[in-house]
Amino acid sequence: MDNIRVDILNPKALRLLKDLADMNLIAIQDNSKTGFASVLKKLRLKAKTAPTIEEITKEVELVRQKRYEK
Repeated sequence: MDNIRVDILNPKALRLLKDLADMNLIAIQDNSKTGFASVLKKLRLKAKTAPTIEEITKEVELVRQKRYEK
């Protein structure tokens, strides 16, 4: 299965795509719900507490250190 992203410029094109989906020729997924914000929200819901600014800074510094060691 191939995946492509299409920017729809004309409402007629959306209607054509929906017709193709109705004929089970393509599948349409709404990616607006699976964006970065929703992923971030899911992660935050699972976390018991939010990290402090000091914890975030420490993690960023560790990543930078590993990156620049190379």
